[in-house]
Amino acid sequence: MKAAWVFAFGLVFAAALAAPSRAAEAQITVVAAENFYGDIARQVGGERVTVVNIMSNPDQDPHLFETTPGIVRQLANADIVIFNGANYDPWMDKLLAAAPRPGRTVINAAQLVGAKAGENPHLWYKPATMPLVAAALADTLAKVDSAHSSGYAARLKVALSSLDRVTQRVAQLRAKYSGTVITATEPVFGQMAEALALTMRNQRFQIAMMNDTEPSARDVAALESDLKERRVKALIYNRQVSEKLTERMREIANKAKVPVIGVTETMPAGISFQDWVLGELDVLDKALSGPNS
Repeated sequence: MKAAWVFAFGLVFAAALAAPSRAAEAQITVVAAENFYGDIARQVGGERVTVVNIMSNPDQDPHLFETTPGIVRQLANADIVIFNGANYDPWMDKLLAAAPRPGRTVINAAQLVGAKAGENPHLWYKPATMPLVAAALADTLAKVDSAHSSGYAARLKVALSSLDRVTQRVAQLRAKYSGTVITATEPVFGQMAEALALTMRNQRFQIAMMNDTEPSARDVAALESDLKERRVKALIYNRQVSEKLTERMREIANKAKVPVIGVTETMPAGISFQDWVLGELDVLDKALSGPNS
């Protein structure tokens, strides 16, 4: 994802230098670039952590995200920072440099799973990602706050058990729908589709939309044809992004009676990461098993 961010570097750097040091306190401050990583931090850290999420609005287009001096101050006060990496949130590297803090630990999800820039960066939809993030976080918390290491270990065990619900559901749907052909307007759900062994079409179209570039006429025509001819069992789209071309594809799918499934890049409020993903998997299951699938 290309994040559109605008700020005067000198002003932001000054804000970082002016940020007061965190006063001695019991809680550990964790800043998460995306709120689903913050939710895992809450699950593992419990009452020992204060979690600040930078991107947390599921109704906001994440492509239009802009940083602010306030975010720099939050990072300057963070003991632990978690972000996605793989060029999904490239603004984080500059912000961390602008808000230095001795002893701060940075957890990069892409590094944990071996993902690189240029690959599909929507790593939270890869079932292996969150258990690795949770384990790395528990290890970091135990080092920062060794007196409560047993508590972090216990909460990690609970979190991993809950995350296993996602793994089991993925295995169930993989057995049920392996090889099923679907398509999407963006590759947001691509890591999960791969885990489910679904066959994803029109990937060039998706990558162009993700990178805010115009898909070729050939790729547009290919997606339209797949929908009109019902060569795909479902169309997945990003509910946080409003694009005329996306709306057009949704209309074509609806007219052709191809199930349309909306997913998001930001976790809705008042729900855990596990329940969010399981809910989306339930919607997918219903769409693929329906009479029009």
